[in-house]
Amino acid sequence: MIIIESKRKKPETIIKQYPDAILADVTSSAKDGLVKLSPFYPHGGIPVPFSEGYTATCVEAIWQGLKVFEGADVDTSLFSNDTMKGLKRTVRRFGKPLGHRKGVHGTELLSYIEARKQIYIPTYKWVLENKVADIIDYLREVSKVKTVILLDYDKNADVENAKKPLSHASLIKAYIEGICPFEDKKNNNKAIQLELFDNYE
Repeated sequence: MIIIESKRKKPETIIKQYPDAILADVTSSAKDGLVKLSPFYPHGGIPVPFSEGYTATCVEAIWQGLKVFEGADVDTSLFSNDTMKGLKRTVRRFGKPLGHRKGVHGTELLSYIEARKQIYIPTYKWVLENKVADIIDYLREVSKVKTVILLDYDKNADVENAKKPLSHASLIKAYIEGICPFEDKKNNNKAIQLELFDNYE
């Protein structure tokens, strides 16, 4: 079993509720190898969606780099940021967000929810499959015999909820369990409709 809990909760509180569980911090502040599951972790070589020839260090660099504001277009310089810091682009600095550009040189601006579906989720899935497959396999096997608690700063798993950031831990859980928005591995690998799942900030 896999459960999502808030990183802000005291470990003692979580363990009291789930005495035999394994706590797995998957945030950028993790102190072990699980930090590689963070969207901020600089794996390098991650393809930027709809942008032939472009790669980035991490998922967050792509998400932030393709944002378009009233006062700023895409920022490809973020694609090379490997510090896990200085990746956020804020309204205070750039003005009202207009959407995410569908590719570095794209003409279409995607809404927040559509950007999650077409940019963030596919990019994070690529990382799960190409950069951390060994960790995912380990968590999948452990979750068969133990309760695994994934710690994230956000718990929201509703992709359509634009008011709250999407929990990347929820994407890990969804991928391992073969549920939306990823392929249902128990159903001949047929894709589940992406519209049923969404959300990340």
